[in-house]
Amino acid sequence: MDATKIISELSFKAVRSSGAGGQNVNKVSSKVVLTFDLRNSQALSAEEKLLLETKLSSRLTLEQILILNCDEDRSQLKNKAIVTKRFLNIITAGLVIPKIRKATKIPKSVIRKRIKDKKNLSDIKKSRRKPDV
Repeated sequence: MDATKIISELSFKAVRSSGAGGQNVNKVSSKVVLTFDLRNSQALSAEEKLLLETKLSSRLTLEQILILNCDEDRSQLKNKAIVTKRFLNIITAGLVIPKIRKATKIPKSVIRKRIKDKKNLSDIKKSRRKPDV
């Protein structure tokens, strides 16, 4: 994955932020909407696209487009930087292949210790009983 190639494929759109904020919100388009077309990306290989398609299936639209919004800051430039960083984190996390877990046997010493502890607890409970007459 080449980050600079992927960033060149991103498209940004500035939109007016929602919510409270006074006159500034009504005049300035500080919210940034990032869109990334996964299906038509040239920066990713076919395997990477397939992996991202499965891992990011809940975030993608029907056309395999990833849409991210950011309106955390009042500055459009800072919002663009934040959303780009967030996008790169999502992509790198999506491309990580988890290590396959190997099933291992339970060590005999652990089994012996468990049985010994059970026997010990049994003896303690036996000693608490009333004696048989």
